[in-house]
Amino acid sequence: MKKLFIWVGAVILVGGAGYLIVLWGNKAENARPGVAFSIMGRDHIAVGATHAPYNSNPPTSGPHYAQPADWGVYDKELPDEQLVHNLEHGGIWISYKGIDADTKSKLEAFAKKYSGSVIMTPRALNDAKIVLASWGRLEKFETFDEQMMTAFIKANTNKSPEPLSLAM
Repeated sequence: MKKLFIWVGAVILVGGAGYLIVLWGNKAENARPGVAFSIMGRDHIAVGATHAPYNSNPPTSGPHYAQPADWGVYDKELPDEQLVHNLEHGGIWISYKGIDADTKSKLEAFAKKYSGSVIMTPRALNDAKIVLASWGRLEKFETFDEQMMTAFIKANTNKSPEPLSLAM
């Protein structure tokens, strides 16, 4: 009988520890900056192919082109389907719409600090002036907030299926 109590106690202890580890992991995941979105998969599609609508604006996962864009700052829009591939590789996409020249300059200088893992583009379909996207997460801003944007990048870079190999 004593052995039974020891085994039952050990099972309860191990099970409880496992539960706490899972609970702590989920709490840490939810504590990252940005709004979490369900992952829509990561299938490659042909350029121009149709697909189900994305579940976030801009998209944070889902069907995408096989070729990601080069990291850096762009003055023209790039296809969402191409940039989702950059997110799958652990990067951050900064998109903007309707910002003044001073804010754009600040945003460009900020993006260049993370030249190996950030891509910045204008995006007419945004519903906020500045949006930071990572794999499964978005943070929207109406004004430039370097502190909050830095926190998003540091917490969300490489939280993806195919992380980059860089030190942050």
